[in-house]
Amino acid sequence: MTAIRVLLVDDQELIRRGLRRMLEIEDGIEVAGEAADGEEALRVAGECRPDVALVDARMPRMEGVELIRRLSAGHPGVAAIVLSTFDEDDYIFGALGGGAVGYLLKDCTPEELVDAIRRAGRGETVLAPSVAGRLVAELRRTGAVPRALPHEGRLSARESDVARLIAAGATNREIAAQLRIAEGTVKNHVSSLLRKYGTPDRTRLALHLKDTRDRNPQSPGP
Repeated sequence: MTAIRVLLVDDQELIRRGLRRMLEIEDGIEVAGEAADGEEALRVAGECRPDVALVDARMPRMEGVELIRRLSAGHPGVAAIVLSTFDEDDYIFGALGGGAVGYLLKDCTPEELVDAIRRAGRGETVLAPSVAGRLVAELRRTGAVPRALPHEGRLSARESDVARLIAAGATNREIAAQLRIAEGTVKNHVSSLLRKYGTPDRTRLALHLKDTRDRNPQSPGP
């Protein structure tokens, strides 16, 4: 199994050193490089070719949000996760809008961080619970995801099964295994759900489905 290559980006050397020591003992994870600010991170990313970048929100010379935008443009294969003490809306929505696949707070446990890195390496989205709640609240406020959608009652039985599992946080591979169908078939159902729910990406689809399930456990979809 190829190790997930991680780039550590934080202006505090003590934080970087602690993260390195923690991650170096994990099977399947390799610390490929370090950077103390965004400008250095862009240079190092081109040299070490990481799979995942752990990015601090506040740094000198170039902050995390701008770094993530530039990584998304210049290194689209790098999955960026913000690891910060700040859960302010500007950072959260700026990072996610710029292409980050995750946003965690520095009070998360080592196990949660390692799991997030593994999930990001598989192409999944990882959000701290408080961040996910903020995102759901913002989607409700802006109306980006309507509370009721015209296609919700028109899901096939299999689409309903997939929707329930997406709401529960399952990956495509896990959904395929549980429903005993091909992973490609799951991807097709996800694409259909994105169209029917009018959501632009899987993250917003999952948040909407979870929100719908929590508000109405008896709903015909999730």
